[in-house]
Amino acid sequence: MLFSAFSLSIASPGFMSEKGIWIIAFLALIPVFAVVRNATWKVVWGYGFLFGFVYYIFFAYWLKGFHALAILLIPIINGLETMLLFLALKGADTFFRRHGWFVQGIIWVAYEYLSESWFAGFPYGNIAYAFYRAPLLTQIADVTGIWGIAFLAVVPQAFLGRYLIDYINMKAPSFLSYLRKNAVLAAVWAALMLITLAYGAIKVSEWRNKEPDRVWDVVAVQHNHDSWQGGYMTYLHNFNNLRRLTLEALAATDPDIVIWSETAFVPSVAWHTKYSVAGSGYETTARLVDEFVAFGSNLEVPLVTGNPEGVIKDPSLPPILEDGSTNRTDYNTVILFDDGEIKETYRKQHLVPFTEYFPYEKELPWLYNLLLANDYNWWEQGDEPVVFETDGVKFSTPICFEDTFADISADFVANGADVILNMSNDNWSKRVPAEMQHAAMASFRSIETRKSTIRGTNSGITCLITPDGTMHDEMTPFAMGWKLYNVPVYTHESNPDTFFVQHPNLFAHIAVYASAALLVLGAVIRLAEKMRKSK
Repeated sequence: MLFSAFSLSIASPGFMSEKGIWIIAFLALIPVFAVVRNATWKVVWGYGFLFGFVYYIFFAYWLKGFHALAILLIPIINGLETMLLFLALKGADTFFRRHGWFVQGIIWVAYEYLSESWFAGFPYGNIAYAFYRAPLLTQIADVTGIWGIAFLAVVPQAFLGRYLIDYINMKAPSFLSYLRKNAVLAAVWAALMLITLAYGAIKVSEWRNKEPDRVWDVVAVQHNHDSWQGGYMTYLHNFNNLRRLTLEALAATDPDIVIWSETAFVPSVAWHTKYSVAGSGYETTARLVDEFVAFGSNLEVPLVTGNPEGVIKDPSLPPILEDGSTNRTDYNTVILFDDGEIKETYRKQHLVPFTEYFPYEKELPWLYNLLLANDYNWWEQGDEPVVFETDGVKFSTPICFEDTFADISADFVANGADVILNMSNDNWSKRVPAEMQHAAMASFRSIETRKSTIRGTNSGITCLITPDGTMHDEMTPFAMGWKLYNVPVYTHESNPDTFFVQHPNLFAHIAVYASAALLVLGAVIRLAEKMRKSK
């Protein structure tokens, strides 16, 4: 288990390789399926917890840069999830004597979808993301999403793991005999893989030669701010850097728009331009907002930036309370600033669990208070897939963690977006592999939607991702600078919504229902067999 967990972790960007060694993802799980087949029901769940816990300790080692709680909490949660996964895999192996390995592939896909679909869902670590540099394999994502890729990667490992342990235990015939007994489903997998690779070759050629409807010139500013530093002087320092870099870019280029990262400008423009803070002690922050507004008003192009949106918490009370505190609640937002005003705002819809929100204050007060004691603060949650428009270009702005969920980007595109503009701040990780893992996931959003992605980040990975999933012109991580990106724009008129956009996560849903049905069916068949034998 330890070897398998470690091997799978280095298939993705990590401490062994900043870009990962993707071929290992076709081999790392073989010991897992061998152990599942060999283990008894009494212990298989323990192996499951061990695998999940150790895998995420290696894979997400950078979480220790975020918080000591995170590097324990995430592996424990995922260990509990893989504990249930191993029980389901054992069921498939037990109930289906010949073709359990194929059912296990379906179950694995269902597990990976369900593990990201609940409150504490953590999409990082899905096996499909390890293949972000294997373009022939990944193009099928515009139909199946990452789920088809995960299935193709897992099934042969389940097949080989089952044979390996039977061979060791001297319960298996020759490999050719084993292959012949499973010829039909093995042929199905081989056909699916050949179709996927052929489809990938066609799509790579198509998208690398396809002319865009227009080119959108975007300046991305990467100011490399330490996320753990706050306060007025920090905000002023960051704004001065952002302003200087932006003016340098405008002097050297002629862009259509400038983008800053998630929460690049921290004082809330919406709050300070709407409510008076005279006599409250917040006057210096208000003056900084005035400087930002004046700067934006004098820009010749629109500016998109992350900026918290402060709104009145209790409408019956004034903005500033008698004790000097603010009657305010905040959204993590992106604003389009143009012609001296906020033209449009997007509120983050999928907040990071435990760090940006925790909905179980009444049910788990001890955990809620523990999180508050460890300096976590909550945001309000948005509920609309906003599409911005400027100069005829329609774009949407998933904020940081949001682009790890395929359905969010699909909703943006279905709502009319022609470009995905991801605004991220991964500086807190202090690790390039953490930023590469995030960028790798973002590349699949471009393939699924067949839209260009431009990533505007605090410290990396700032880059352009074209609709074939290829990253271009990555800026140096953890360095200050700017870059002009010529973003190819493909409109809905010339590039209709993909199957995935029309049916997001359909194949994952099929895997969930198929897994449940097959496990129930298998259990019933085995129970009926036992009853017949007992009679």
